[in-house]
Amino acid sequence: MTISLDRTETIETDGTEMAEPTEQRNELSLDELFRQLERMPTPEGYKVEIVEGAVYMTPQRDVHWQTIRRIVRALEDHFGMDVLVTSDVRITFPGERNGFAPDVAKIADGAEKDEFGRWRHQDVEFIAEVISKGTAPNDYGPKKTAYALAEVPVYMIADPYLARCRVFTDPQDGDYKIDITIAYGTPVDLTHTVVGITFSTEEFPRD
Repeated sequence: MTISLDRTETIETDGTEMAEPTEQRNELSLDELFRQLERMPTPEGYKVEIVEGAVYMTPQRDVHWQTIRRIVRALEDHFGMDVLVTSDVRITFPGERNGFAPDVAKIADGAEKDEFGRWRHQDVEFIAEVISKGTAPNDYGPKKTAYALAEVPVYMIADPYLARCRVFTDPQDGDYKIDITIAYGTPVDLTHTVVGITFSTEEFPRD
């Protein structure tokens, strides 16, 4: 489901499209956009993000959640239950109106929230996104660019459709210099990075 926040507001769902006139959409800040979204009916089980000013509502599926759960569990097993890990929690990233809710984000030890009670992108050490068919172009496109601009050291994409992970490291000048593809069943070795962990992908579900 996609909502465009330009001059018209468009909601697409099950092939049905509705549009409402809007005023001064380009003048709205990220916080104002989220406040408007809070007043709109959001389907239960959907994650809401703003990517370059457009709102995406993505349904959580079993395969999606089971992959997230395994990544979070691995981080907790390695770092302990007090590790700062979030899932589907809003973080503002560089770029025009980018309010993402990463599937998994590891925050640096000792990091503190900003004056608005949100984690800062400068403190994010690792992000994992699990591919959904409708929003895959975001994960490989504007999100990857925003994470690189934010200098997130490690960005991992888990793709249950292709049964593989893409791992991006070494962010420089708005892009990642290292891009590795790893098939499910092969360990994802991040011991050489700030994450310092190896993820087993043997049990990552396929779709």
